[in-house]
Amino acid sequence: MIGNDTADVVVIGSGPSGAIATHTLATAGFNVVCLEQGSWVNPTDFPANKPEWELLVQRQWSRNPNERRLPADYPLEVTDSDITPAMYNAVGGSTILYGAEWPRLLPSDFRVRTLDGVADDWPLTYQELAPYYDDIDKFIGVSGLDGDPAYPDGLTYPLPPHPIGKGGLRAARGMNQLGWHWWPGTNAIPSQKFKNMAACARWGVCEWGCPESAKSSADIAWWPHALRSGATLITGARARRIETGADGRARSVLWLDREGTEHRQKTNAVIVCANGVGTPRLLLMSDSPSHPHGLGNGSGLVGKNLMLHPNPVVTGFYDEDLESWRGPAGQLIHSMEFYDTRPEHDFVRGIKMMTLPTPGPLNAIETHREEPYDAVWGPNVHDIARRHARGIIWAANTEDLPEEINRVTLDPQLVDDSGLPAPKITYRISDNTRKLINFAVARMQEVHAASGAVATFPIEVAPDLPGHVLGTARMGHDPGASVVDPYGRVHEAPNVYIADGSTFVTGGSANPTATISALALRLAREIVRTASQQKVVA
Repeated sequence: MIGNDTADVVVIGSGPSGAIATHTLATAGFNVVCLEQGSWVNPTDFPANKPEWELLVQRQWSRNPNERRLPADYPLEVTDSDITPAMYNAVGGSTILYGAEWPRLLPSDFRVRTLDGVADDWPLTYQELAPYYDDIDKFIGVSGLDGDPAYPDGLTYPLPPHPIGKGGLRAARGMNQLGWHWWPGTNAIPSQKFKNMAACARWGVCEWGCPESAKSSADIAWWPHALRSGATLITGARARRIETGADGRARSVLWLDREGTEHRQKTNAVIVCANGVGTPRLLLMSDSPSHPHGLGNGSGLVGKNLMLHPNPVVTGFYDEDLESWRGPAGQLIHSMEFYDTRPEHDFVRGIKMMTLPTPGPLNAIETHREEPYDAVWGPNVHDIARRHARGIIWAANTEDLPEEINRVTLDPQLVDDSGLPAPKITYRISDNTRKLINFAVARMQEVHAASGAVATFPIEVAPDLPGHVLGTARMGHDPGASVVDPYGRVHEAPNVYIADGSTFVTGGSANPTATISALALRLAREIVRTASQQKVVA
């Protein structure tokens, strides 16, 4: 049995929040053990190293665990969900397959109740979180152009922005014609060599793993530093229960290795970083006499208020070669023009829009799937495939307001290969979000037209996106209306913390990883600051 010694902290999950918490605590001298159900991924194994990469991403490199079915995965029961959440289990978590788009939430996101009369305000402000955003950016080498007017003054980046390329320039001309805000994309992708990461070579396949090791996925940006600081990382370790005592405090974590052998890791504290699906699943599996409805679930909110950022996409094809295979992807440019509520709209909140390159010839063919057969196949298929070099993808994150009916529960029948209950996803796109989706599609069609697209192909909800799983263990001051306090400490279990997107009160429409990372750093530093005041498990 591994783990007879008591760890100061057990971290569950090695994605960005788990990596940041582990690194911060290990650097401060804590004995930290991180449990990761996945394994290390070798960049040479990424699909883009192979000519058939567009086929590989449809199954073994799919973002959907129900399609992938790797040993590290668990199934999702999604018959009552409009979207299958995207996620990946490995050292680095879903950042292995993210695009590394790196916007922050805007100040308005933290005050939605005050400004718009819906949802709830966060128990902290943009200004309180800004120093942690800044420190994360400096550590991982975020590339961006200073001075974006969408944000408060003072936002700077450690590395210069990436070239926006021919596609970004064409899209920007359309935005200028319409008079809409745009800015060169901010990406957690080094534009020059940074620490142990290479400079971006513009492969354009960021969302399926960077073969160049030039993307700030947590396995590269954080884990080498965490391990050098003395942290222990155990892979192939599936957490099945956080054990608690009569006082409600965590005592140990039970986990299973790949052979199904059970281990008990004793600990003085636990930080759960298993994403907005995995975290409520583990909390609900960790019921006990002191937590009869699941760990930390006295409010009944564990698993509720799931937010998924439905992503509409409009692909446009143009009459010139735009070299549209070039990255980053990542975002070439982004727009916050319609981010906040406007009185003339029949919905509240808004969207964040961004351009991406078109990834490859099979994608171009798939984009034309609804066209008549003879227009796509036969002699025309080669011309259609070559269109990918002349494409621009406009995509949008739509703000998904929290609703308790959207939730993660334990399925009574479906189990993973260890016999643990699978999470059941219950999620319906709300009327407000539907209006946002329709609005986003219309605006993206409009900017394509202004940019001179010769053909456009809208998708109201992209089937393999998003990877934004938020809100299922929300933070707040009131234990009756939240799961964790403003730092991430579980109200009913003072040595259990949550440091992933589960704690979001509202989702905004900005990609969330920058905010998840800043919150994790803030929490970890608070643990370091207050450790001497905490009770140690006997």
